[in-house]
Amino acid sequence: MKSKDKDDRKQRNEHKEGVVFPISDSLKNMPQSYQSFIVELKKQIKSERLKTVLSANQSMIILYWKIGKSILEQQKKQGWGAKIIDRMSFDIKEEFPSLSGFSPRNLKYMRKFADAWPNFEIVQRTVALIPWRSNITLLDKLKDSDLRLWYAKKTIENGFGKDMLVFQIESELHLREGKTINNFEQALIPPLESDMASQVFKDPYIFNFVGNDKHIRERELENSLIEHIQKFLLELGQGFAFVGRQVHLELGSKDFYLDLLFYHLNLRCYVVIELKTGEFKPGFVSKLNMYQNVVNDTLKHPNDNPTIGLLLVKSKNRLVVEYSLSGFQNPIGVANWESEIVKSLPEEFKSGLPTIEQIENELEGKS
Repeated sequence: MKSKDKDDRKQRNEHKEGVVFPISDSLKNMPQSYQSFIVELKKQIKSERLKTVLSANQSMIILYWKIGKSILEQQKKQGWGAKIIDRMSFDIKEEFPSLSGFSPRNLKYMRKFADAWPNFEIVQRTVALIPWRSNITLLDKLKDSDLRLWYAKKTIENGFGKDMLVFQIESELHLREGKTINNFEQALIPPLESDMASQVFKDPYIFNFVGNDKHIRERELENSLIEHIQKFLLELGQGFAFVGRQVHLELGSKDFYLDLLFYHLNLRCYVVIELKTGEFKPGFVSKLNMYQNVVNDTLKHPNDNPTIGLLLVKSKNRLVVEYSLSGFQNPIGVANWESEIVKSLPEEFKSGLPTIEQIENELEGKS
């Protein structure tokens, strides 16, 4: 059965053992029951994903409350002044350099948060379920504790994001709706597509707190930049034919994803573009070179020219790039997506590709 499943799969490349560029089959070829099945599965994934991030948010805000409570207790007991906060921020950053959220300003908000919510049960049951920025909004905009709690529950019930919460407070929603609270206690999870759900995923503190912040933020930025460079190249129209984005490659038992894959009609070659949101690392070249080798071996027509690789990075050291490229046979270009560009492509390929200025202007304007 396994062998049959493997043989039935569609792929971009000619059959080669251990190398597959898989392509999903047409929806019309799926069983009738598949569509309802996948719709339900997507709902489950979204729901569980939201529960996971809300749980992380809750843990983070409870930690913030405990830190704020400790600061209050020590300041009351020891008579500590404001300078303690600056020292705390410094020491926490020394111990946990990759964590954000512990600036002096945020530590003061933690203290204010604990002071505003002395009852831990309310914190755990209500305000820990909304994003930290929304909690800061409640602290800044409302002095009355009962009113603050009312808006916190409304935020959960309706999935308000920060901006919507500000609007509702400033337009006095509590007066427009009256003082009756309906089923807030049961409405602990906001709608999946709500502003709050979106904000919780994007809040810069949450994923940093659980250790995935760098990955999440890089993926969001990467997606945005890929969209821009994809549109830019297609609009440029100098022979670029779009093949795919996040192109799936199965190599042996490993999964890889090529950020962008084009075919250049005039140059008669594939173009692989990889985008990185950090500083250039020599390993990036090796990975791009591997992609080029696989494309050359399994997708390239015998009459095609060698595949071109373009690596876009946030910053780089010219000398490190030059030594990293040395010895590679595949044509590879390395460019900053914000400033100057280093390019090491053969002369015969350069005329058909965007100029340095074109790529530079696009990336500076869109990033």
